[in-house]
Amino acid sequence: MFSHLMVAYIFIYICLGLIGLGIILLLQMKISHNKEQQRRKMYEQKHHDYFMYIQAHIEDKGALRLPPGKLKPLERKVIQDKYMEWIEQFKGEYRTHLIQLCRDAGFVEADLKGLSSFRFGRRLEAAYRLGGMRAEEAVPALLQMLQKGKYTSLSIVIARSIAKSAENAEDVLTMLRSLLSHGKPIHHLAADIMLETGLDASSILMKLLDDSDPALVKVGLVAMWGQAVPEVMPVLGRLVGSEEKDVRAEAVKLYLSSNPALKDETIVQLMSDRDWEVRAAAAKALGPLHAAGSIPLLVKSLQDANWRVRHNSAESLAALGEAGFEALCQAALSGAGIQREAALQRIELVMEKVEEHSAIEQMVAYNKKRLIHDRYFGVKQPVRRVTGVAAVGGDYTA
Repeated sequence: MFSHLMVAYIFIYICLGLIGLGIILLLQMKISHNKEQQRRKMYEQKHHDYFMYIQAHIEDKGALRLPPGKLKPLERKVIQDKYMEWIEQFKGEYRTHLIQLCRDAGFVEADLKGLSSFRFGRRLEAAYRLGGMRAEEAVPALLQMLQKGKYTSLSIVIARSIAKSAENAEDVLTMLRSLLSHGKPIHHLAADIMLETGLDASSILMKLLDDSDPALVKVGLVAMWGQAVPEVMPVLGRLVGSEEKDVRAEAVKLYLSSNPALKDETIVQLMSDRDWEVRAAAAKALGPLHAAGSIPLLVKSLQDANWRVRHNSAESLAALGEAGFEALCQAALSGAGIQREAALQRIELVMEKVEEHSAIEQMVAYNKKRLIHDRYFGVKQPVRRVTGVAAVGGDYTA
């Protein structure tokens, strides 16, 4: 009993000692960090005139002067960070001058050596800085690191640096293949990295969409969001029929978001696709596309086995004016099961939006839907109407 008690006391003392040691280390790290920040501010103030000189002479044709005097390690980092900040902000000749200044100051050479450091933190820092300086001579070494290493946080930093520094599209494609070779679901991240390149994005997108690797095709499709690239639209139409589920679903979303003039057979094909993601994307797009001829298809899709397809179909029906809303009411009154439930849920949401209508056209459209609702389900007291607007005569559909 006594020995067990002593062991317990010893364990408690050891734990208290470790906790105390941890607190001391944290305090030392905090103090060290604060001192470094103070020194950084001091160096920034010291080189204020030099920074002003760079900004004033960056348009000059000749080479810019290097920082004056012998610099300490932290001092060099402060100046290098300022260069990298300007490289991110400037374009064209200004950026070219700053990149050359990084080479002349020896920053690129120092970080190239840092890539072979035994310390992980030093390699990570070197890869990040080389990308920030757009060091094209670092691309082969960075590609080699990316291809040999496992997927870690360093992989993302290396990939981003390659995208920023690469001078030809093949290096970017090789980077993407290496990054995706680990099988991680990082297509959105890879697309974001690819778009940081200074190369022509449209030519890279064409190569991605024509690649035999579905992972690269998906990266290209994700990267197309927010990009106006008319050249890829024929390829996009082809990918709508892809055998790969993810590729086809993403292609359909992009295809429909471009507001094409859909043919009836195309709508039927998309609404009967074997994958629910495609059916849901098509159902969601038919409302904004004002495809009133698709109302029967949308009503039928209210019986779809997938909840998202039913939800999107009801939403599009509500967006298709009086005809679409009346079809919803008919489905709610005569339908059964999941079809009736989806229709009633959307009708309830539409009727609750009376306070949101401020424009006259919206108020007229709401009152028309209110009349249709009352005709099918009767008038409920009190009736909440938008007053001051007559909903009779003419076609006022929003």
